[in-house]
Amino acid sequence: MEKGFQLLESGQFADAELFFESYLGNDPKNKTAQICYGRAVGLNGKPKKATTLFAELLKVYPNDFEIQINYNESFLWNKEYETAKPLYADLVTKYPKNFGAVLGYANTLSNLMEYKEALKWVQKALEIQPESKSAKVSRKYMRLGYANQYVNQQLYGQGKQFLEEIFLDFPEDKDALLNLANLYLITKEVDSAKTTYSRYATSPKDSITALIGISLAEHIDEKDKKALEVATIAKNQVIQFKNTELTERAYDRYVQALIWNRKFKIAKQQIDSLEKTNSNRKWILALKATLGLYTGDAKMSIKNYDAILIQDRTSFDGNLGMANALFAADQIDDAYTAAFETLKIYKNQKDVLGFIEKLNTQHTPSIEEQVAYTFDNGNNVAFYTNTRTTIPFSTKFKTSFSYLYRTTENTITKNKANSHVFLAGLEYKLFPKTNLKTVLGFNNSRFMMEAYTQPVLDVKLQMKPFKLQDLNFGYQREVQNFNADLIEREIVMNHYSLDYNLGTNINLGWYTQLMHTQQTDSNTRNLLFTSLYYNLLPKPALKAGINFQYISFKEQLPTIYFSPEHYKVVEVFMDIRGNFTEKTNFITSVATGLQQVEQGPQTTIFRGEASLQHQFLKRLSGSIYGKYSNIASATAAGFEFTELGIKLRWLLTKKPLFDSKLGKK
Repeated sequence: MEKGFQLLESGQFADAELFFESYLGNDPKNKTAQICYGRAVGLNGKPKKATTLFAELLKVYPNDFEIQINYNESFLWNKEYETAKPLYADLVTKYPKNFGAVLGYANTLSNLMEYKEALKWVQKALEIQPESKSAKVSRKYMRLGYANQYVNQQLYGQGKQFLEEIFLDFPEDKDALLNLANLYLITKEVDSAKTTYSRYATSPKDSITALIGISLAEHIDEKDKKALEVATIAKNQVIQFKNTELTERAYDRYVQALIWNRKFKIAKQQIDSLEKTNSNRKWILALKATLGLYTGDAKMSIKNYDAILIQDRTSFDGNLGMANALFAADQIDDAYTAAFETLKIYKNQKDVLGFIEKLNTQHTPSIEEQVAYTFDNGNNVAFYTNTRTTIPFSTKFKTSFSYLYRTTENTITKNKANSHVFLAGLEYKLFPKTNLKTVLGFNNSRFMMEAYTQPVLDVKLQMKPFKLQDLNFGYQREVQNFNADLIEREIVMNHYSLDYNLGTNINLGWYTQLMHTQQTDSNTRNLLFTSLYYNLLPKPALKAGINFQYISFKEQLPTIYFSPEHYKVVEVFMDIRGNFTEKTNFITSVATGLQQVEQGPQTTIFRGEASLQHQFLKRLSGSIYGKYSNIASATAAGFEFTELGIKLRWLLTKKPLFDSKLGKK
């Protein structure tokens, strides 16, 4: 039987099965041959048949250890770990010093992800056979599994400890290094991740894997140009290896890096070329889906993620990618459902939990408080406070209530006035990317000893008719309350507006607003504002452009308020926004140019705005801001205006009022 033993030992299970089947034809009662035949059958992909064979043998030899341990192991081959566990527990009770039984029990516990107990039992196996390589290999995979559990629970220190313990048995183990590098990527310890990948790169082939990982590290570090450089090196070098899997991973990362750098045309060409020989492969579908998300084509992303999930329902990229694509398509219920489905497969996964928290934050009841002080060169000072509560009842319907109090005074004339504005709002999502907002209320204004109350209304239809396009139609009835003199005149304005924004995938954008205003003093105003802008940088987000504004009034009433027949502004602007830290961000915007009132001389204008926002607690954020402008306003040309304020936002509950798990799929 020596030849059969060697076939089993070398993993040639099909040949071993044929050998022992033939042997048993001549010696059908040979117990050793029967055991070896059962092992060959089980390891050759027929574990249930092996279990039956060993069960029959146990009837003949009921207390035979070799048969019993092979019977137990046959359940491991068939992944019936729950069945195997009590059998091994009984076996190690009877044979506590038997290496095979103890190691088999340890491996059973490991397969059940009971890593703490598994490590105890593999240590017992190593006490029996201290130099057993198979036991050390089992311990390695137990530590990998245990580390992964800790990482999923965001206990990164414990996870790192178990990974580093692997090096005690296997110095610079490749699996441990890759898992350690991935841990550093998750915790955004980019330098440590790159160092770990460098440790991995001990051969030309392993260097490709290291470069692929380093490219991702550069992306996480927001150095996308560097990420593309590294990915390009990996793509160029992988050609020398005849390794399909490694080549696919290198090209996958290269195209991802192109997308990160917004080189969408080249990325599309690469995907089309790769698709010719890799049609309907999951990694190609994932690249197409990613390109769709970056270019605003959520429908394409959903289509490709769906194709991935048809092939593999447990795909992490497919499941979480689908959730993100549905969110981008404004299908919020479905996005919730996809996220919770992903959590069922990947329990406590950090990215999924973060996605759900993002959705929850957007749909959790909140209260906002704004307090501001303004002054201008017309000797007007004002103080106002605005309190607004928003209550979403579902992903499609929410209400809002607000109260604004504004008091204003002219320090020269001593004219004083104040306003109380009470508003109630409803917002309903008619369709994905189509919202109807309605705000109704009243404005109570008091000037010296006089008072009046006027209804106010704001209705807006917000749409995204095509990708990267926004279109809004609006009507607003408001009472002029800028200063005391205007409040006294009880001027009600009816605004009819159209806003349109066109984005592109070449960083260029165009925004236009048209507004026609009818006033109760019989005057009318027409306004055109258009802005052509270019996104210079993604992080920090840097945008620059040129604005043009044109205003005309039917009647000129310069002694009452600024109402020229023609008014034009041309200005250049720059807007930058980013983060100082993970919890502190900033916005700064400046604009300068020329303004002209009717046929008068051109004068220089300047506008500036800055704010600093901080997340104090998970549910509490706040900001301070300041604004300055000398652009002509509703009062006069040559006007200078300054505003300083504070804003606070508090989430009233820990999660939405509705059950987000009930979203439709």
